[in-house]
Amino acid sequence: MDAVPVRTQDCTPLERERRRRPEGRERYTIGEVADYAGLSAHTLRWYERIGLMPHVDRSHTGQRRYTNRDLDWLDLVGKLRLTGMPVADMVRYAQLVREGDHTLVERERLLRRHREEVRQRIAELQGTLGVLDYKIDIYGARIRASEGA
Repeated sequence: MDAVPVRTQDCTPLERERRRRPEGRERYTIGEVADYAGLSAHTLRWYERIGLMPHVDRSHTGQRRYTNRDLDWLDLVGKLRLTGMPVADMVRYAQLVREGDHTLVERERLLRRHREEVRQRIAELQGTLGVLDYKIDIYGARIRASEGA
């Protein structure tokens, strides 16, 4: 998958702490990945089942063994989730990535469309934040006036 690693400066201090990978490790258990990604093992298995995280390697005993590349992919999926991207779109994106470079135009189109939706939601939230700020200012002024009376 063509996951772009999430830079640590893009993360909160809590995320940076959670995202620390053991030095010198290239394989991780499902429990370690669940802790790293802040997801349950059940969710990771579900991601695999729906095609969002296919081709997870297995040990000779059948246990999942995740790679650093898998962790990078989960970082990207986590960011897409935060933007509110529907699971179906994330699965479609993963499918396009697996299909290869001939899908670059469609991948870009999918991400551009979603980026526009995110920008619209941000604008709505900024308007809502303005209303909250206005109400807080009114209440603060009334509180200060009543304390001074």
